[in-house]
Amino acid sequence: MNTPVNFIRRVYELLVAGGDILQSPFLLVLRVYFFWQLFMTGQGHLAHIGKVADFFVSLGIPFPTLNAYLSSTVEFFGSLLLIIGLASRLAAILVAFTMAVAYLTADLEAVTSFFSDPDKFVKADPFPYFICALIVLVFGPGRFSVDALIKRSLGGPRRRATEDDGSARRSQTPTRPKVEN
Repeated sequence: MNTPVNFIRRVYELLVAGGDILQSPFLLVLRVYFFWQLFMTGQGHLAHIGKVADFFVSLGIPFPTLNAYLSSTVEFFGSLLLIIGLASRLAAILVAFTMAVAYLTADLEAVTSFFSDPDKFVKADPFPYFICALIVLVFGPGRFSVDALIKRSLGGPRRRATEDDGSARRSQTPTRPKVEN
């Protein structure tokens, strides 16, 4: 019987299926677009490490040269890993941490006004990279990634056999193993 509830349910199921289909392409576009920008930033920082270290000195960051190398390296190599989708969650943690430190050192005012003036937080330079790194950390890199290729080549987690696919047609009564004396 076609009721409005069944119609709404079917439309919703189609919407969810469409979203599922678009998830991996969306994650790919997100990874390539934003982390390419961060890669270019990291490349510029590594090329002009002295200027980055001087900026870190002005912020009062301890060991400015070492921290300049660390943050620039994470921006450069972490972005490359995220673009291709290799070790994505680990790279996402490193990038998110680096961006959190950038917020707390260079954009502390944006953090402190998170509730009173959220636009400051969202418009700060680290925001797009921070939020994209969190998205990859939570959802993974998607099917279009080296991580997914590795998972497929290794067989990934084994799928449990279900009665739906016909591979687990067994009696519903549990059987006891025979014990030999």
